Amino acid sequence: MLDDATIRSLTILPARRAEIELHTADGLTLVGELALPAHRPPVATLVTLHPLPTHGGYMDSHVLRKASWRLPALADLAVLRFNTRGTSSPRGKSEGAFDGGTGERFDVAAALRFAAARDLSRRWLVGWSFGAELALMHGCDPSIEGAILLSPPLQRATDDDLAAWDEFGKPLVVLVPELDAYLRPAQARERFAAVRQAEVIGVDGARHLWVGEPAVRRVLDEIVRHVLPARLEENA
Repeated sequence: MLDDATIRSLTILPARRAEIELHTADGLTLVGELALPAHRPPVATLVTLHPLPTHGGYMDSHVLRKASWRLPALADLAVLRFNTRGTSSPRGKSEGAFDGGTGERFDVAAALRFAAARDLSRRWLVGWSFGAELALMHGCDPSIEGAILLSPPLQRATDDDLAAWDEFGKPLVVLVPELDAYLRPAQARERFAAVRQAEVIGVDGARHLWVGEPAVRRVLDEIVRHVLPARLEENA
């Protein structure tokens, strides 16, 4: 779907973009951005969760930024990005302090409440690295359609979290780079066997940070393929 030769690494396609604030149940204000299709309502929504902020992750981490630059125009998706507690980006700094994934449960809940309040349709969590852990630990919410995990390290999420997703029953798509430094496809298939509905997809040649335009396009294509399967069939 994203093989248009006119799209380059820094291409920003048309969308309605607005700075937003999220308000957590424990009293913090988080900063973010909502990108919507330019001329129509979104057909589905990505609520994105960024990589580890203590290692440079934030709402502008490149795969999430490019999702917001491209997918509203190419797939009519809404893309919600935000900085978790204590995280800074050019958009600003979210209040609070990094809490290792514990207090961030309030951040995930605030993002989902915001999406529901805006009546954004068909909400999916998309978590990358630390964000994938947050989706596993705190994402079993009845308001979502499912979750897509990019490079999940499984360093914080526990077997109990996997068991909760298994019971939850909603789709769980797991994209695992062949050369990931933390969890590779064979290990991921073993760990995610505990979630009967999980689909583990190994990506040849990719690394944890999905560096390079081919890796980014593969991630965005897989997101669209799972969130909007009919859309890819139309463009096949």
